[in-house]
Amino acid sequence: MKIDHIALWTNNLERCKQFYVSYFGATAGSGYTNPKKGFTSCFLSFIDGARIEVMTTTTLDPVVIEPGAQRMGLTHFAVSLGSEQLVNALTQRLKNDGYPVLDGPRRTGDGYYESVVLDPDGNRIEITA
Repeated sequence: MKIDHIALWTNNLERCKQFYVSYFGATAGSGYTNPKKGFTSCFLSFIDGARIEVMTTTTLDPVVIEPGAQRMGLTHFAVSLGSEQLVNALTQRLKNDGYPVLDGPRRTGDGYYESVVLDPDGNRIEITA
């Protein structure tokens, strides 16, 4: 078994898509729209097969939470870059471009080298080595 994808609501599909393409090397699919349901989505694929589905809606009212809030349920996802140098470089690039860096880069108690950043919609991303 493997996790096929995670899905993220966004109020700006293009902004969210560009974030993951620009910073994490995702490849954006062609997208899908269901006008009856007021739903549009796009799958973002990564080289290892992992995917993120970014979605917008005009008929639902997803709960907006404080950016980076710790909540029950899904609270973050992690992206492994393969080296501490890559973690440092991407974290600095995101910081320089104005994205919040909540923690790190640092070595955690369980042995990860990581930083924690927020995407444009306030979702927590652990960037790990």
